[in-house]
Amino acid sequence: MDHHGDSGERAQFHSMEEGTQEDWAIIARDYVGFAAGLPDRVLAHLRLLDGDFGGFPIDRLTHSLQTATRAHRDGRPESYVVMALLHDIGDTLGSYNHPEIAAAILQPFVSEEEHWICRNHGAFQGYYYFHYLGIDRNVREKHRDNPHFDACAEFCAKYDQAAFDPAYDTLPLDFFEPMVRRVLARPRSETSILAMETTAAKAGVPA
Repeated sequence: MDHHGDSGERAQFHSMEEGTQEDWAIIARDYVGFAAGLPDRVLAHLRLLDGDFGGFPIDRLTHSLQTATRAHRDGRPESYVVMALLHDIGDTLGSYNHPEIAAAILQPFVSEEEHWICRNHGAFQGYYYFHYLGIDRNVREKHRDNPHFDACAEFCAKYDQAAFDPAYDTLPLDFFEPMVRRVLARPRSETSILAMETTAAKAGVPA
């Protein structure tokens, strides 16, 4: 496994209260390199969905690509398309809460609305099948008063629930990889940017 940012140097403390300026300079320097490798790790994890059908007409990677393809062809911005691409990336580790996994990864890099769509798409997608499983298909109604309700309903209606067509001209992952790298290159929030720049400055490397 390629460990981005691992300089080979190690802090010397056994508990954090023993840490020194030199220890944290090592950690900060390695963190900057590690954070830069996030797109590679995300893409590698997304590829784990390849060949995983779970009974669906297409595998989970193709579904993710098709969702992103439909959003891209509908003129959505890159951050939205990347959200569409990664919306089910949590399937492998979050079998009971996969939307929250994807949303946590994306939160620093997408808009508030895009994050909300990702985090809540499971309840909205359920409108199309929950009733076949003995579950209330209208569970999404608990979010009716949220300002992002319509946007999430639209995401599922136009892109997510529609993206199970084996005959659809789905774009390959290579097409979306540059978008993923651009969107995940730098967080949007001022707090995250400040933390990144402060860490980089203390490590003596460019942010």
